[in-house]
Amino acid sequence: MGAGKRKSIPWLMLVLWVGVLALASPFAAKLGDVQHDRVTDYLPASADSTRAAELQEQLPGGESTELVVVYHRDGGLTAADRATARTQIARVAGAHALTGTPRAVPSADGATLMYPLATNEPGTDETKRDALVDDVRRTARGEGALTVEVGGTGALATDAGKVYESLGGPLLYTTVAVVALLLILIYRSPVLWLVPLVVAGVADFLSMAVAYGLHQAFGTSVSGQSSGIMTILVFGAGTDYALLLVSRYREELRRVERPLDAMLAALRGCGPAVLASSGTVAAGLLCLLAADLNSSRGMGPLGTAGVLCALAAMLTLLPAVLVLLGRRVFWPLVPAHGSTPAQRRSLFSAMGASAGRRPRTVLTAGAVLLGALALGALNLPGALRQQDAFVDRPDSVSAMATLAEAFPRQSAQPIDVLTPADRAGATLAAVRATHGVADARTGRTGAGWTEIEVTADAPPQSAAETATVRALRERLPGSYVGGPSAQQLDLADTDARDRLVVVPIVLASVLLILIALLRSLVAPLMLVAAVVAVWGAALGLGGLVFGPVLGFEGTDPGLGLLSFVFLVALGVDYGIFLMHRMREESVRGAEPVAAALTALRTTGGVIASAGLVLAATFAVLTNMGLVQLVELGFVIAVGVLLDTFLVRTYLVTSASVALGRRVWWPGPLARAPQPGPQTGDRARQPV
Repeated sequence: MGAGKRKSIPWLMLVLWVGVLALASPFAAKLGDVQHDRVTDYLPASADSTRAAELQEQLPGGESTELVVVYHRDGGLTAADRATARTQIARVAGAHALTGTPRAVPSADGATLMYPLATNEPGTDETKRDALVDDVRRTARGEGALTVEVGGTGALATDAGKVYESLGGPLLYTTVAVVALLLILIYRSPVLWLVPLVVAGVADFLSMAVAYGLHQAFGTSVSGQSSGIMTILVFGAGTDYALLLVSRYREELRRVERPLDAMLAALRGCGPAVLASSGTVAAGLLCLLAADLNSSRGMGPLGTAGVLCALAAMLTLLPAVLVLLGRRVFWPLVPAHGSTPAQRRSLFSAMGASAGRRPRTVLTAGAVLLGALALGALNLPGALRQQDAFVDRPDSVSAMATLAEAFPRQSAQPIDVLTPADRAGATLAAVRATHGVADARTGRTGAGWTEIEVTADAPPQSAAETATVRALRERLPGSYVGGPSAQQLDLADTDARDRLVVVPIVLASVLLILIALLRSLVAPLMLVAAVVAVWGAALGLGGLVFGPVLGFEGTDPGLGLLSFVFLVALGVDYGIFLMHRMREESVRGAEPVAAALTALRTTGGVIASAGLVLAATFAVLTNMGLVQLVELGFVIAVGVLLDTFLVRTYLVTSASVALGRRVWWPGPLARAPQPGPQTGDRARQPV
């Protein structure tokens, strides 16, 4: 290719990306239209509760929105309080098409009065549901010592939806701000930090269009959680790839005169590692397609889309922009051609030296530390209940707490049974005869199915109510048992099943990619064992923090699986960066110890920077209002930091030193080199 044509490559790439963004723009703008946070978007695909929710949408009026208005006064409600309640509920009934006539249910001590309400008015429209809940809250208000709270599944869904709304703009702005700050500190340049940040923004925009396309083509569910994590992956993983590329590009600029030639050399040097690392993350995330949980299965393709869009942008658009800007983009630390970087003893040189002197001691101490931290997982709180899912208690959760205290022997949440219409009478009799059922009555009928609303004689999501749900399922073959408590039960059962299925697939796929890249069996097994140990230690730290420090009452059932997939897939990234450079040095003829220490010295800073950025992006989730997001963000962020500053720098390096050439077994590098030019002076030249 001629020099003139080579010079035009960056401009052509820039024009190509402008065209891609122009084509993607209409589709990216539509992603919000297909994003839903309905119950069925998170439930197991094959569970009873999912089928019950789907059948309820087909009944006359569509999906039912259930609310509970709770009036309470310490010391007992007055006659005026009851009159206020009747007046307000009558206004609600006059403004909305309620199912049946609202009836008051007083508590035994006379201090609480609840009005269960149900309506098909919003159907599956989340905007209409939120408007209904807000209107009921405006209408039903207390004065003085009289408190009025609006709870029920509809109110809980509205309050959760408000949190998921924060996963759009606020999450994006916070992520950008965090990444920008870290890049400024890493590059110490007034210009350079902006380039990868803008490119990551372009990749995020493209990923939104791809996510919309996946939904339209394959029906991939798009929720607030999955789209938010897709954004985090784009900025976190994309910035990691940018850090590695820019570091190698700076190195080549000192050796090569023309920026374009230096960039091509940088791409040849680090491109395979970046491709392998992104492929590992994508493969790990796609394993979530084997999950039965809708939210997990939808997160796999969206996360993969985010990673691959970040990869495409960082390997094409970023190099083009950097080449067009030339060396001056690094100002004030411009890498001049022919110069050598200042020789100073870096932190990673010191860490490598300590690992190299006593590798077995370092390896043993690190393994013991990770094992001790993993024991903290035994202290993880139990399954997260619906009322404990919020960091700050909203009105709907306060209402549930008030009801639990006022009606300790009765559930304030219905259990929904969907039964064939021609068996409704027999099913109703069987339900009423089931131990743990306080009341049952038929509801709507349509499309060949009848709805039966069941009230348990135990608090919501208690062991007794869970036993009632299981008993109903055993006694009612051919019927479906749903409702909030049944949904939580199915979530826990399905998460346990998904862990048994997805975890082995993730491990196998990641291991195969590493074997293909490193052409070894020992090194991939070492890296996989390391990231699994990191996952256990991160969960253990969560057990020491969630309950004792943060006061969380439960752990999301999906925490184990999602944190495992992300930590294994993302953690192996850094292992690839390190081991790929170690293999390069070994191919050039360096001895095992020298190869390991050189790899750590040359990639340690990049890995540390990348780890900080990735941990910080996931740490943004800890500022969200849902406990499940806080827990997920904490475990992944802590795991990435452990992986970056303990496992990669000390344990993998010390294990590589201890194993020597055996780390590349059974490949050709495991054998001692024959005397030749590759082991001469060239091996001693600086890289």
